[in-house]
Amino acid sequence: MIKELGLKADENADIRIDGKPLSREEKVVYLLNKPKNVISSVSDDKGRRTVVDLIDSPYRLYPLGRLDYDSSGLILLSNDGELMQKLIHPRYEVEKVYEVTIDGIIDRKTIEKLEKGVRIEDYVSSSAKIKLIRINENRYTSFLEVTIHEGKNREIRKMFKTAGFNVVRLHRIREATVELGDLKSGEYRRLKPFELKKLNACLDHGDR
Repeated sequence: MIKELGLKADENADIRIDGKPLSREEKVVYLLNKPKNVISSVSDDKGRRTVVDLIDSPYRLYPLGRLDYDSSGLILLSNDGELMQKLIHPRYEVEKVYEVTIDGIIDRKTIEKLEKGVRIEDYVSSSAKIKLIRINENRYTSFLEVTIHEGKNREIRKMFKTAGFNVVRLHRIREATVELGDLKSGEYRRLKPFELKKLNACLDHGDR
């Protein structure tokens, strides 16, 4: 019997209230292909749609990190607070991969400069991996794949802005070991057990 406040129980402890076992909510993770113009939040004071609005689930979900309002692609939602902390903490160096389309034709020298990090306002952007996929000379655009580990507020957009390029499309396709795959815009699904195992193994590596 507990007679003091603040007592912590072991994760596997048999906790009962008035003789009835305390139920533990199942930990779930959903993968959503977030459309543009949707808020990466639980609610919005301006009445805009949120990522939580798009998922029909009996669980109380929270976005694991963020994706800009005008960006699209992979975002994870869960009721697992511990998983959230690992995904957003810089210590775990979680890779995030984006498809990026910019106005203009970029050259190798500029790409190398951006990869090393550039000054953005009061900080220097983290190192990145940038692969030039193709150039469309008719539309005067460049299509790239960008991999970063931090992802501060609008960091990729600001990175390219320092080099004189506007990002016209930003679409996340992978986070850690989770890939967006063929999910269409607005579609979602629960991660499968083997995907959760792979994700947790990747994050556990950051604890060593």
